[in-house]
Amino acid sequence: MRKKFITNLLFLLVLNFLIKPFYILGIDAEIINRVGAETYGLYFSLFNFSFLFNIFLDFGINNFNTKNIAQNEHLLSKYFSKIFSLKLLLVVGYVLLILCAGFLWGYSEYDLGLLFILALNQGLVAIILYLRSNLGGSQMFFKDSIISVLDRFLMIVICSILLWGNITNKPFEIEWFVYAQTISYGITLLMALFWVWKKSTYVKIKFNQLFSMAIIRQSMPYALLILLMTFYYRSDSVMLEKMLDDGRVQAGYYAQAYRFFEAGNMVAYLFSVLLLPIFSKMIKARESIVDLVDISFKIMFSGALILSVLCFQFGDEIMSWRYHDISSQSSALFSVLMFCFVCISSTYIFGTLLTANGDLKLLNVLAGVAVMVNIGLNLILIPKWQALGSAVASLITQIIVSITQIMVSKKRFDLRITFKWVIQFMVFTLGVFLIAYFSHLHISNWVAAMLVFAFMSSILALIIRMIPMRRMIQVIKYE
Repeated sequence: MRKKFITNLLFLLVLNFLIKPFYILGIDAEIINRVGAETYGLYFSLFNFSFLFNIFLDFGINNFNTKNIAQNEHLLSKYFSKIFSLKLLLVVGYVLLILCAGFLWGYSEYDLGLLFILALNQGLVAIILYLRSNLGGSQMFFKDSIISVLDRFLMIVICSILLWGNITNKPFEIEWFVYAQTISYGITLLMALFWVWKKSTYVKIKFNQLFSMAIIRQSMPYALLILLMTFYYRSDSVMLEKMLDDGRVQAGYYAQAYRFFEAGNMVAYLFSVLLLPIFSKMIKARESIVDLVDISFKIMFSGALILSVLCFQFGDEIMSWRYHDISSQSSALFSVLMFCFVCISSTYIFGTLLTANGDLKLLNVLAGVAVMVNIGLNLILIPKWQALGSAVASLITQIIVSITQIMVSKKRFDLRITFKWVIQFMVFTLGVFLIAYFSHLHISNWVAAMLVFAFMSSILALIIRMIPMRRMIQVIKYE
């Protein structure tokens, strides 16, 4: 299992580092510059508004399905057609719900039109994620990796043509971006569906009411967890847009920083995609997960800390380089959000472990507390600090969640935190901050300083074995 995790993780990382950074820094950032912070802020707010109701697309079925297919692969052929039919019905209900909620929230006719297309896109994504849960649960990680980046690759191709292909004299419109998403998701869905159908021996699209209700009842704890997590992940920009007079502009500034955070988050999410089926299978087989947790957490923490400190030290330069319209708070906002990434990265290890173990009640209680803390802090901090207030609220919430999950996992699985382990993490953290400070201080060209920092920090991680390269090579060669 460790070999399967490491080899597939390396493949996933290569694919995502080739595709997603270019999408975020090249395509998405350029679109923000073309349409302006206010227009993109509206899109970002509507996008996150559509996310708040994502539970009605999923009901926790994806996580439930991944865990069960990993432990009982024969269920793919038995369940696929019935669950796929249910997902199609959920998409229709979700789109209608989103439009009603948007109307009651007070969105204009133009806003509702854009929200409708975004809701359709979310429906396509939900079906893709369900198909991926079958690929991952069946340990088809290579194909799942391809699907994980295909939509972004297609977005790069389509948006590059629209942005720089000189096919029209009209300024770039945010609607073009949304329609490009629709095309990309549609093609990705068809590819994923083809691979899953090949794996499943029985395919017949027919809705089964009794089966659907049974699946929804079993997956309800997963559904509640997703709902609560979505609220404390996605409510910030929605609250910004409604609470402030210049809410759309502030949501736009928040989106600028958030896109970098999301770029890192996309990579971190890959760990959970791989680890959920692997943890589930190991727990059922009563295999020790201690070594895998240690390897995955050290790799995740090392990468997350290096990226976060880089954005903290070079925040002014990065934001000024990539965006035309920034606020006086942009650098601070950027830094705070990127430190949220360190906390969220640990959640992708320990939250996934607890999910695989079936500790849904505990995770739901924790997520419920996180929602109350996050919304309460937003209500207090947004009027004082605007977009920065939302970022600070997120950071405090994520610290609470990540520390709690680590402590619970330690108790559940007898994970030992030794003195040597603590010293290793402290030395690495201090070393990364010192390398960042001296790189910025002594190298005048900020790009060169940033590259030196990233290289030296990676070397430090290898030297003190935060990235356990020798153990990884041994696992690949001999396991």
